[in-house]
Amino acid sequence: MSISIIAVGRMKEKPYRAMADEYLKRLSRYGKFEEIELPDLPEPQNASPAQERQIRQREGESILQRLRPGAHVIALTIPGRQWDSPGLARHLDGLMAKGASDIAFVIGGSLGLSEEVIARADEELSMSAMTFPHQLARVMLLEQLYRAMKIRAGERYHK
Repeated sequence: MSISIIAVGRMKEKPYRAMADEYLKRLSRYGKFEEIELPDLPEPQNASPAQERQIRQREGESILQRLRPGAHVIALTIPGRQWDSPGLARHLDGLMAKGASDIAFVIGGSLGLSEEVIARADEELSMSAMTFPHQLARVMLLEQLYRAMKIRAGERYHK
């Protein structure tokens, strides 16, 4: 199994980077996990809807270039499906049982994901109806993936 997190924006703050690195280290015993950071584009102050759409589209092109052919793509969006931790573990089991050995989670930039990326996605996942900073969302996703791997392995996890 190979799981990628493709995220727009660099994790600049040291505490977030340290947490992400710790979860990536813990996850390494369960398969191949990688984090791919893509540059975010500067957003002009008072950007028009057309400018915002153009930024999302350019960031989306960068995301689409990094997706491997045949990957099962899960886009993180606010309206996506929400799972509890055991549900996410069961869902990953189901994906692998159907032959999805390459899974890519995609986190967009501050303006979200382009229509093209959402159209390419096989499904959408929501961490919450609330909005989180992208760095925190990435750490939260890594933690949930770690929790799901422990559940799948039948190991005890902190509730």
